Parts: sequence; C-alpha cells; structure tokens
Amino acid sequence: MSGRLRGLTAFVTGAGQGIGRAVALAFAAEGAQVFAASRTAAKLADLRTISRSITPIALDVTDGEAVARIVGDASPLDILVNCAGWVHGGTLLETSAADWARSFDQNVTSMFHTIKAALPGMLERRSGSIVNVASVASSITGVAGRAAYGASKAAVIGLTKAVARDHVADGVRCNALCPGTTLSPSLEERIRSAPDPEARRREFVARQAMGRLGTPEEMAAAAVYLASPESAFTTGTVMVVDGGQTL
Repeated sequence: MSGRLRGLTAFVTGAGQGIGRAVALAFAAEGAQVFAASRTAAKLADLRTISRSITPIALDVTDGEAVARIVGDASPLDILVNCAGWVHGGTLLETSAADWARSFDQNVTSMFHTIKAALPGMLERRSGSIVNVASVASSITGVAGRAAYGASKAAVIGLTKAVARDHVADGVRCNALCPGTTLSPSLEERIRSAPDPEARRREFVARQAMGRLGTPEEMAAAAVYLASPESAFTTGTVMVVDGGQTL
C-alpha cells in the first residue's frame, strides 16, 4: 500500500462484516487510525489482531445519544464512513410500517446521527471527508422487491448532497458510494434463506453485466479514493461501482 491515508483518523460504521469491514482494513493498510464500529462486538474481535491501527467499538448507530458520545470522544475525525445498514426484501405491499421505519432508522437516520456528531470537529479544522454508502437500488435505479430499502438509500443520496452543498466552502466533502450487488455475509445469508439458494445466487449474478458479483474489497477501494486527498475536488458526487448493473 502507498500510505494514502497516513496520519488521518477515520470512523467506520458497519465494520463487523462485508463492505464496512473491508473499508476498515483498507483504511488501516493505507495508514489511517481507524475506529471500527459495529452493533455486534463479537464481529470486531479479530480486527485489533489484524491491525494495531484499528480500535473496535461496540455501537448501535440508531442510538443517537450513544453515537453523539462515542463519535464525539473519537473526534476530531478526518474521515467518516457510514456503512451500517439493513436490507428489507419486499414490494411496498409486502412492507409493514415497522419494516419501513426500521429501514429509514438504520439506513438514513443513523447517518444523521453520525454526521451531526462528526461535523463540528471537521468544520472547526476546515477539513474532512464523509463517505455515505448508499446503493444502486435507490434513485439510480429501481430493484424489484426492495421498496423500503431503495427509498431509504435514495434518501442517503439526498442527505449526501445536502451536506455537500451546505459545507462546500468549509473544507468538508461529502460523497455517496453506490455499490452494485456485492458478495457480503448479508447477501450470503439472503441466498441461503431462499427456497432454492442456487437459483437465487444465479439471479443475483445475472443482473450484473460483468457476469459476477462485486467484492467488499472492490467497494473499499472506492471508499479509499473518496476518503483520500486524491478526491479533494470531489464533493456531492454519487460514485457507482456496480459491474455495469445500471448500464
């Protein structure tokens, strides 16, 4: 690695598995000091062993008071990556009010909490990069059976652009990363729970123009770019990394 994040401090949510974990590891490999947060502390147990630059933190990002306290204690931050989220499967008619509320609470309101906690320190130093993980299943394109998820991820893009616009002259950048279908533990769980797992796996692969699923490491590479000084002239953008799914 080239030390592209050397000397920077990052806070990564959803770091227990999948894209969030890959981001935490990639950031540490690039020289950052990383606070890696997950609601399930057990999922973080080996990160400190892998890299002494990673500090595992148990955190429920839907708990606004806890977020304010823990992110505040970790601040000032150079980088915030919001990767925690939840995928609800179902059409609108198959979505309960509770499913809808949980989707927005975990996928959008959690980012409101973390950004609000990290932003003052960034503004004080007139420097910071915020990366919000959205999805191509959002305002980019509709995906069948993802009504609440797609709506919440579209809101993430709206939040990203609002923060970017409000602070474009303050030294703080905010961008959205929109992955396509990525082979994460969450996806593997959804595949295994299907009546015909192999058929479901083929369905996921078939919607990728490249004929394969993305990897968490590929998404992490995009996050490194958005977090690093290399993207210093980039804010309010939506970076799509989807293997051609939305071509």
